Amino acid sequence: MANIGVDIELAKAILEQGNLVAIPTETVYGLAGNAFNVDAVAKIFKTKNRPTFDPLIVHVDSFDRLSEFTEELPEKAIQLTKMFWPGPLTILLKKKALISDLVTAGLETVAVRMPRHELTRELLKRLDFPLAAPSANPFGYISPTSAQHVHQQLGDKIEYILDGGECGVGVESTIVSFENKLPKVLRLGGISIEEIEEVIGKVEVNSHSSSQPQAPGMLKSHYAPKKKILAIDDLDSEVNDLSAFGFLGFNKPDLRFKLENQMILSESENLSDAAKNLFGSLRALDQNPNIHTIVISFVPEMGLGRAINDRLRRATAK
Repeated sequence: MANIGVDIELAKAILEQGNLVAIPTETVYGLAGNAFNVDAVAKIFKTKNRPTFDPLIVHVDSFDRLSEFTEELPEKAIQLTKMFWPGPLTILLKKKALISDLVTAGLETVAVRMPRHELTRELLKRLDFPLAAPSANPFGYISPTSAQHVHQQLGDKIEYILDGGECGVGVESTIVSFENKLPKVLRLGGISIEEIEEVIGKVEVNSHSSSQPQAPGMLKSHYAPKKKILAIDDLDSEVNDLSAFGFLGFNKPDLRFKLENQMILSESENLSDAAKNLFGSLRALDQNPNIHTIVISFVPEMGLGRAINDRLRRATAK
């Protein structure tokens, strides 16, 4: 089983050997390997049981590292990185040959971000290579926001989990592409549309997920618990016995369900808190032995609420 700790030098040694380490970020925990080592990247896909048509995000410790493996940055990409790096923003850039097609699922662009978590930034500074790192969970399941979540799911498949505590943001990064230098948000995440538009003006927002994603985390069905999950509007009105149903609500319980079977994202209606609590709450309901079905209620469709609702829609996707 994997060891859990804060030994950066041990994590560095494992990664330099071509093996994998789970790393903390401000969004979710990642399953990291040497982005320049195609065998290490292949291990990421195998360990997660992730399809190779779903590309990975490459993590760097500084803006200067980008020139090693990407082409020229569009001006609006530079503006965004100056404002939001380090942080939950991923940008798509034209890749150089140093990044394998396995990392990018054959695409000519590579997804890159600079994480904000101090432990992982220190690890990246000590490495001679960037880290490819999707979320550290079996493919399609709820993303992990603590070292213990990773251990429960992948502890028997990796050597080490770098423990950085609970993730502060709780949903994945926002992904922005710049095809023909025109910014487009491909995945909603920890940086809101409003924040992005304050920096670079109006942006197009991707309106649907894809079975052939242009960027990581764009599949229609994703972030899903193992138990049956449905939106509250899809709950059959003729179901009288809700004793084995769980409920995930935004700011208040639903009295139709047992209180002990409910998780509330933010009683104070704080969307940042709701995002931070999202995956942990879904996981708690999924692990509750008294529940066979999870019913979810959406949050206000604004700011981080858009990213939360995106994850909830994909968790309930057929």
